[in-house]
Amino acid sequence: SLLYMIPHAPTTSMLIMGIISALLGGWMGLNQTQTRKLMAFSSIAHMGWLMIALTLSPNLATITLLVYIILNVSMFMTMILTTTKTTMDLSTTHSCYPTLTALLMTSTMSLGGLPPLSGFLPKWLILKLLTAAKMPLMATILALATLPSLYFYIRMTYITMLTSPPNTTTTEYKWRLYMQPPTNIMTFVSLSLLLLPMTPTLANTI
Repeated sequence: SLLYMIPHAPTTSMLIMGIISALLGGWMGLNQTQTRKLMAFSSIAHMGWLMIALTLSPNLATITLLVYIILNVSMFMTMILTTTKTTMDLSTTHSCYPTLTALLMTSTMSLGGLPPLSGFLPKWLILKLLTAAKMPLMATILALATLPSLYFYIRMTYITMLTSPPNTTTTEYKWRLYMQPPTNIMTFVSLSLLLLPMTPTLANTI
């Protein structure tokens, strides 16, 4: 009900605040190494997209919010299970959690909005409606505002998959005892990766 009351607010101010939020969240997260702060600034950036979606369509705002909740839940559940607190911790998780590490990488890319993952779905629909509303400049600025966020998501992925901690030949390697992730994590991760084929169905509800 609250979502349907928002469009009565001035549209221009909501759009400007959304752009500022998307830019601020991306730039503030560039130099962060703690995953909690990265996710916090990621939330600020996504809040900008949500504010713009509210001015375009309440149904689109609901879809954007639900997709972001799914992405966040999958990320946080994976980080809690792997006890990841900083970006450097990501380089040590592969030996113990090889499957979860791969899932964390793809979930991070989905959170960044890369196609063909689920995170691309709401951003695609928002940019489509902005263009249809004769606001191509706003759509271009909003798309460019995602580049800083995408940079630190790609940096997290690089640290996760392509780096390894320094070790010597006397290192005691752990057995891979955590090959099968829990079912609840697999459910949310699957949703965070495979929702894009539902785009035509969801677009008809806007």
